[in-house]
Amino acid sequence: MPRCQGHYSNSFLLYLFASFFICLKALGSSMSNGLNGHYQCAETELNSTEGELFLSEAFKVILEEAVHKATDVKEKVCEWKDPDQLRDVLDLELRDHGETHQQLLQRVRDVAKHSVKTNHPRFFNQLFAGVDYHALTGRLLTETLNTSQYTYEVAPAFVLMEDVVLRKLRSLVGWAEGDGIFCPGGSMSNMYAMNVARYWAFPQAKTQGLWSVPRLAVFTSQESHYSMKKSAAFLGIGTENVYHVKVDESGGMIPEDLEAKIVHAKSQGAVPFFVNATAGSTVQGAFDPLDRIADISESNGMWMHVDAAWGGSVLFSKKHKHLVAGIERANSMTWNPHKMLMAGLQCSVILMRDTTDLLMRCHCANATYLFQQDKFYDISLDTGDKSIQCGRKVDCLKLWLMWKAVGSQGLANRVDMAFANTRYFVEKLKKREGFQLVSEPQFVNVCFWYIPPSLRGKENSADYKDKLAKVAHKSCEIGICVAPIIKERMVKQGSMMVGYQPLDGRVNFFRMVILSPQLTQSDLDFCLDEIERLGRDL
Repeated sequence: MPRCQGHYSNSFLLYLFASFFICLKALGSSMSNGLNGHYQCAETELNSTEGELFLSEAFKVILEEAVHKATDVKEKVCEWKDPDQLRDVLDLELRDHGETHQQLLQRVRDVAKHSVKTNHPRFFNQLFAGVDYHALTGRLLTETLNTSQYTYEVAPAFVLMEDVVLRKLRSLVGWAEGDGIFCPGGSMSNMYAMNVARYWAFPQAKTQGLWSVPRLAVFTSQESHYSMKKSAAFLGIGTENVYHVKVDESGGMIPEDLEAKIVHAKSQGAVPFFVNATAGSTVQGAFDPLDRIADISESNGMWMHVDAAWGGSVLFSKKHKHLVAGIERANSMTWNPHKMLMAGLQCSVILMRDTTDLLMRCHCANATYLFQQDKFYDISLDTGDKSIQCGRKVDCLKLWLMWKAVGSQGLANRVDMAFANTRYFVEKLKKREGFQLVSEPQFVNVCFWYIPPSLRGKENSADYKDKLAKVAHKSCEIGICVAPIIKERMVKQGSMMVGYQPLDGRVNFFRMVILSPQLTQSDLDFCLDEIERLGRDL
């Protein structure tokens, strides 16, 4: 996407929110005269005139610092300061008396300035990046309306909207019917799946507790998300009852080892009930073989869940949906549109093939003060009891508005562009001396090592890996790890942000996540150039 398109969208956003505050024109100078730079009534009562003025001026600061500058490749990704310095700059202390209008605007400016710009074209650090302006508008409107999505009574538009969005997402999976709900993040969506699966297998667990069920066994790959262990711990299943299945070189689950682990769990007196397959692993972007895992799950009477928080968006793409072939056979799936689709944090769903109202039966508490049965409208629209939460943030509006703006084809193009940019980056990396892939990418995660000049040509030496982990450096008496020192330098200079990690005995390598359609090839070229520049003295 050309940079100018982003600038046009900024103008659109400014126009949109200027209309939110058009009433301020009628108030004019009377506000300024009454304000004189201070909140005169701030300590005793809310003043709507002063509040609206502050909101209007603060929005201009946000638009400049967190939108315009944050998407400008000439600006820094991060204005780094050490913690003690940052505490002083932000003046975080809370006092007995409030601050002036101008002081508070400066607080807004300082927070924006010293935060990481995840919308920046050279932010590659997480599984989310970039900005969609329509989704951002939805996020701002959600915050302004400030309602809870548990009943039709207080969130009529959003209850209907959530139903439409969930049905559309399920249709992409291949389910004509089913269930689902928006959750606060992929980890919670995964926990919902495990809890519902246990209820499906042993419904007495809800009322009688853990003593009423046998020792349960969960199966997931070695490279699956850590939320599987957290879910098992939170639900009382126990982390020692999570069996980690071996993966192949690319990070995909090995079905034969899954079968072996199930047999082993049974021999220990455990009851296998839940298999988690991963569609887009966190580090390597691996996709487990879903059809084969579905066969094993069905033959053992187990619930099959797919953690597609990262990779689920390939369902939009005709070119790449083959990566999740067999996903329609799963019982449930997690999907985070806030990642590849850029809906904005947070936007996560648990989708289910079930049509027997398992989600409601598993989680409901039937609170009579909230879910009255004698309301004047269809009480099936009160969906909040499906959730383990009470108050539930509206997370569907940003996705719905973005989808309305660009359509399913626009979202498909977004996915395809990420793959195209990834192919370009990998081709360039392979031709560049000093860069080595960890494995061929299946997705848009590119894992690679940077080999400093001092180690090139020494790949066959016995201590090569040790030296790659800790190379000598003239400024340090002890060895330093290549990836962490380059990461430190890029962050402190603010030039870009790329993550790194070790994995399964491999020394630290970079994980480049290429997803934003606002990227250009020059941004990708810059990444290679910058890593080389920052590491040439190692």
